[in-house]
Amino acid sequence: MERMAKEICKEDGDKSLKMPPSKEELNELLKKYKSRLEKELSASTEPGEPLKSFEYQEFRKENLPKHLTIYEKLCNISEHVLNLKPDAKKSEEIKKYIDICHLEATPSGTLSFSIIMPLILVIFGSLATFALFQSLFFIVYFLLMGLVLMVVLQRLPEFLANNWRLKASNQMVQCIFYTVTYMRHTSNLELAIDFSAQHLAPPLGIDMKKVLWDVETEKYESIKESLDNYLESWREWNLEFIEAFHLIEASLYEPSESSRLDMIDKSLNVMLEETYEKMLHYSHELKSPITMLYMLGIILPILGLVILPLVGSFMTS
Repeated sequence: MERMAKEICKEDGDKSLKMPPSKEELNELLKKYKSRLEKELSASTEPGEPLKSFEYQEFRKENLPKHLTIYEKLCNISEHVLNLKPDAKKSEEIKKYIDICHLEATPSGTLSFSIIMPLILVIFGSLATFALFQSLFFIVYFLLMGLVLMVVLQRLPEFLANNWRLKASNQMVQCIFYTVTYMRHTSNLELAIDFSAQHLAPPLGIDMKKVLWDVETEKYESIKESLDNYLESWREWNLEFIEAFHLIEASLYEPSESSRLDMIDKSLNVMLEETYEKMLHYSHELKSPITMLYMLGIILPILGLVILPLVGSFMTS
């Protein structure tokens, strides 16, 4: 600190500082140094604006599907044109869907897009068709189409999040398998998740990379904290995925190598057994609909082929 204070005084032209400064002088110089650092560090960003690195933009650009990037851009443009804000409950729900898809959009942008796009369709569609056909039918038609599209676009974030979640659910067994495979020979959770992220395709591969990215950008202090935060988003839909990862995390604290390997193997068994149970329940629930389709698609046509000739013979006689 004394060396730092001397350097500041030297820069300020104070040549009289020969002895170590007093406590009051040192505190004053440190305040000056801190204020200078804060000024230099905050010069590149506006107050309240989050820091976004170029590397993170490249990460999103390479991994995010094309249709999501287009939707994201349209929402951001719509927010600048018509800034509509949903209520607090609806905004929190939309924000959850946006976070699942890793979109850099806001609830206000999605709501504004769901209003602007139908209005554009109604106005230009109605004017164009009325100029060509001189009929009020097309005006009513585009008006109804706009209302339907408005409802659909308001539900679009939920649809995109559910689609992302369903695709990611199909890769969870692979994710646990890759993580367990790496953890068996190297007890390092961060490297194991990185190994899974490299071998998994989107969307779950993107989720794993985002878990690592949050640690690298110091959003979370450790990989465990970042992973636990991500796993909370699956609590409503896939508890076995959370339980399997918690067992993998617990293996890091096992005292012996055999106990650690048993805990890792147990995590994979939990994931496989629970997935098998879900598949059994799903197949049982499909039994009644499949039976109904079998009756309507096969039995009834065959009965019709048998009965119709008999009915025809009775009618002719």
